[in-house]
Amino acid sequence: MPLYEYYCQNCNGVFENLRPMKDASLPAACPECDGEGQRIMSGFSAFVVRDGLPRRIPDRGTFWSLKGEVKRPQTRGMPWDHPETKEPDDTPKPTKGDVEEKKERQVAKKAEDTRRKRDIQPITPKPPKTLLTATGQGPVKDI
Repeated sequence: MPLYEYYCQNCNGVFENLRPMKDASLPAACPECDGEGQRIMSGFSAFVVRDGLPRRIPDRGTFWSLKGEVKRPQTRGMPWDHPETKEPDDTPKPTKGDVEEKKERQVAKKAEDTRRKRDIQPITPKPPKTLLTATGQGPVKDI
């Protein structure tokens, strides 16, 4: 039996009643005040279950995620990260050539730093070559 909605003017209430289709247009007794309720038109929606999910009729063959309608169901990951609605990352993945170039730059920089360290070694002054006189007084000039 179908479920119908009725409106009671006496108590200003809306109620539902299961009745046969042949009695649908007849007034129904209000459960609150026992007045006569007139049938009102109510919305109708139907659902079917497909792929384990409720689907509206007519079915357009699409699925719903938290961010909107999508073509494929979510099979893994978080509900807010559906592959069709996820925004792309701002930073693109580096290509193989970019990675190789970066390694070459690092090797070249390391070699340059090593060369600079070798070239900038502090120069320690060599002590002058001196000979002492026979008496041991004062240095004699370089030979």
